[in-house]
Amino acid sequence: MESTRVCQRAARKAVQHVTWSRTYSIVHDIPRVAGSIPHTAPPSPSPTSTSAFQDAVNATRPRNNWTKDEISQVYKTPLMELAYAASTVHRRFHKPGAVQLCTLMNIKTGGCTEDCSYCAQSSRYKTNLTATKLSTVDSVLEAARKAKANGSNRFCMGAAWRDMKGRTRGMKNIVEMVKGVRSLGMEACVTLGMLDKEQARELKEAGLTAYNHNLDTSREHYPSVISTRSYDERLQTIENVREAGIHVCSGGILGLGETPQTDHVGLIHTLATLPEHPESFPVNKLVPIKGTPMYGQEPVKLDDIVRCIATARLVMPSTIIRLAAGRISMPESEQMLCFMAGANAVFTGEKMLTTDCNGWDEDKAMFDRWGLSPMQTEASKVIEEPKFSAKRFEAFKESKSEQPTA
Repeated sequence: MESTRVCQRAARKAVQHVTWSRTYSIVHDIPRVAGSIPHTAPPSPSPTSTSAFQDAVNATRPRNNWTKDEISQVYKTPLMELAYAASTVHRRFHKPGAVQLCTLMNIKTGGCTEDCSYCAQSSRYKTNLTATKLSTVDSVLEAARKAKANGSNRFCMGAAWRDMKGRTRGMKNIVEMVKGVRSLGMEACVTLGMLDKEQARELKEAGLTAYNHNLDTSREHYPSVISTRSYDERLQTIENVREAGIHVCSGGILGLGETPQTDHVGLIHTLATLPEHPESFPVNKLVPIKGTPMYGQEPVKLDDIVRCIATARLVMPSTIIRLAAGRISMPESEQMLCFMAGANAVFTGEKMLTTDCNGWDEDKAMFDRWGLSPMQTEASKVIEEPKFSAKRFEAFKESKSEQPTA
């Protein structure tokens, strides 16, 4: 009997102890044993991948010995990490928040003999575009003055030509346009098709800042876009321009039916392995023109645009990356993602070559909202013509006459 009472008291104490100590849910009361919860760790990156990405992130100067595999590995980095890394590198090489404002003028419209499958200016396609002759020097300089008054730092002039062969009068007028733009304290850029070495030197002597000659896409996809000019011919023009001492502006068009994972990488690889990286890299979003073979092409996705920009920023850290054609179709939020991933230039003004463009007032308001400011560059310096006074010339003649004769 006594033993029964002892057992009952012990049982009551045990119940009281359990009731008093249960202050948490049953989940928290169960001890967690390490390894009891199934978990699959993410695959470790290969040493090559880690090295390529880290080399890009830690860069203190550009390098031009990238392999295509290395750039591909950078490109395939998870997008959030890729954009963050690109933004970090951007701040190491560029002033944060500074965006170059560029204005583009079509100084000769249409009638081009090339078959670029995206272009409204090709004479091979019915796009309802009226061909024009070369604009006058005065009209171009008036447009440049307007662009400068609205804050643009670079004035770009484009002519729909295959090349400059036999265009002596046209070159003479373009030289005057370049000199006039530079005298305003603006950068001058032209895109005139293929150039030979002599033509490049002539433009350099006129004070040309940059020459635009896009590769458009990767070497592999290029034959699907154009057949009347080879990839190597484009690279030769770029070489002629660089050797003349003119900045190279070369980029591509996204949305030409390419495969982003390979063709965007291929485009960047070609430019990043030139003897010098291009001074600027325009990123165009295809504007499908009715009547061209590319009309109806599926639009490029935003993540592919941002990924391309971020990769270009990491691989070519000192290059200016310019949002070009097609920006007008991008909401402000999408444009900001591009700026955060490393873009730092835009085309702004009344029009691109044949398509609409974001206006100056629109861009000024956007800059104010996001704390951006127009970029100023060293190339924007007034080029003064050498001046010779009559007095100096007379003194020169006198000194010659005083020299003893043999």
